[in-house]
Amino acid sequence: MLLLTSLTLTTEETIRSECINRTDFETLFNAHYSRLCSYAYNFLKEEEGSEEVVQEVFFKLWIHRHDIRIESSMESYLYRAVRNSSLNLIKHINIREKYKEHNRQEIEYSERLENDPMNASELELKIRSSIDLLPEQRRKIFILSRYEQLKYKEIADKLGISVKTVENQMGKALQFLRKELADYLPLLVLFFSHFFNGE
Repeated sequence: MLLLTSLTLTTEETIRSECINRTDFETLFNAHYSRLCSYAYNFLKEEEGSEEVVQEVFFKLWIHRHDIRIESSMESYLYRAVRNSSLNLIKHINIREKYKEHNRQEIEYSERLENDPMNASELELKIRSSIDLLPEQRRKIFILSRYEQLKYKEIADKLGISVKTVENQMGKALQFLRKELADYLPLLVLFFSHFFNGE
């Protein structure tokens, strides 16, 4: 097993100088490993990933054994660590999948525009004329966000307004543009996913 292989790299003298020796640690590992894997599986629904999460928790416990201060029982600490690691992994996977989906939509959008340049040109003109209809501050915020790629905080600092104001104005701008460009469906379905991604 990967974790126990890693433990063999530690010298006996170093192990004896630490607050947890290897024998006690392996006993702890063997006593809780299977149940912790089952616990992680409740979150991840995937056996290999569950085992990796639990091994990583034990590996970090061993590596940081001098520094960790456990207020509760060791069992409570292990279950909490596995839960947090599982949720962090889920979050990472969701972000990765969302990024992949965004890229897929961008490619599909680009292909649609390449295959129909007349619609693309017409749509671009309509978008620009619709942006011109926005109130001055709202139009400025929209352009800074979508064309100059500034973050909401950067826009707020640049214009001397609050981030909340930027968020509200962007929301109103997107709502207005969706209404103005409603006749350009279904092309706009792809366009909105590409162009109107939130902050």
